[in-house]
Amino acid sequence: MKPEDRIKIYNKIFKYTFWVLLITFLTLYFSQATGYYEFKQHKKVVYTADQIKKFEADVAAGKDVHIEDYMETTMKDYRNKTSDLGLSISETMGNIVKTGIESFFDAINKMVEE
Repeated sequence: MKPEDRIKIYNKIFKYTFWVLLITFLTLYFSQATGYYEFKQHKKVVYTADQIKKFEADVAAGKDVHIEDYMETTMKDYRNKTSDLGLSISETMGNIVKTGIESFFDAINKMVEE
């Protein structure tokens, strides 16, 4: 490879890296400047304060309280058709392997007993 070609490749890599870093910096800078992070934190504080008030009202009313009623649900359901298919294939393969291993050891057991 010629030295000129290497310089062109390095210049391309540098240029793309520079643009990616610049866009990343500007995105983070503007999100900080507009107060996006502070807004998200404020929403969490307000939610927590509301849940504390709800908890105190339920305790004062003599209701049966459980911590799960006042917590934010963070579990996400990632199931879809693809993951269900993968699980089905995995279970089928597991059953086939289990059956194969059991029959193999049954055959060995018969040979040893004879």
